[in-house]
Amino acid sequence: MTVAVPTLAAGDALAECLRSLESQTVTDFEVVVIDNSGRSLAQASGSRTRVIANKSNVGFGAAVNQALRESQAPYLATLNDDAVARPDWLEALLRDAEANPKTGMFASRVTMDDGRSLDSAGMLIASDGSSKQRGHGERTEIKFDAATLFPSGSAAMYRRAMLDEIGGFDEDFFLYCEDVDLGLRARWAGWECRYVASAIVEHRYSKSAGRASALKAYFVERNRLYTIVKNFPGAMLIRAPFAAISRYLWHAVSLLEGRGKAAEFRKAGQSSVLLPFLVFRAHCAALLHLLRLLKERRKILGSRKISSREFRELLRQHAISARQVARL
Repeated sequence: MTVAVPTLAAGDALAECLRSLESQTVTDFEVVVIDNSGRSLAQASGSRTRVIANKSNVGFGAAVNQALRESQAPYLATLNDDAVARPDWLEALLRDAEANPKTGMFASRVTMDDGRSLDSAGMLIASDGSSKQRGHGERTEIKFDAATLFPSGSAAMYRRAMLDEIGGFDEDFFLYCEDVDLGLRARWAGWECRYVASAIVEHRYSKSAGRASALKAYFVERNRLYTIVKNFPGAMLIRAPFAAISRYLWHAVSLLEGRGKAAEFRKAGQSSVLLPFLVFRAHCAALLHLLRLLKERRKILGSRKISSREFRELLRQHAISARQVARL
């Protein structure tokens, strides 16, 4: 088992994250810290931890891929540097993986730092490709089905056989939604995902990219477009722009109500008129890279193991409405 921990700040949060990994009930694993700060800030702490120091920020997906390339382990786990794992986190994931050999992805029960509410119990997806954490904001004691669409990359485990088949994270995503793209590609390839409620991680949300920053808003929107061009069946791809317009309208309503990401964006000191510009910029970027995205699409659909109907049904089972996306 290899645990990949990308970091940009490499501060106290990372140190606490690594201490939680040193306290795991299993011992047969290594920890690879990928330092994207460009200043070699991260220091290895613990006998099983080593550091890959990058000269610049290569992004989350590329960082995890570096750890994957240097590992021969049958499983790769990803953990945010601002997350703290319970001592039996890896043990619970490995136990579930051994019991479910056809499953390629495993989602953790990720709680917020208040300890009383959930951050993620797997992921949901909207008809325009927007994704949200299942159970976000719900009480931690609420139970969810073990079947989920794909995990949040903040605390996940992937089977190496699956990654070898479909490839690792798309490094062109840089930040955000790379776990969505990977999860959908895995689903096309016939791999399943399970939510492991006993694998618990507390997510403390660092400020490295800002919870409601212009940087995040741009990359989330751009990478949503990357994701649907690469992965959505034709009929869904045609309908996605109309679903996106619905979501934009609900964002506007939520902004007036003082809730959701649009309101959070404004409360963070950003001008709400900046959002339409960021959306426009994201669409321009997607158009600029359209040929590459279509090439990737042909590759994904050309090797698919399930039909478009089965894929659409999977997304329907794990769907979230545009209104819910805007309000979370």
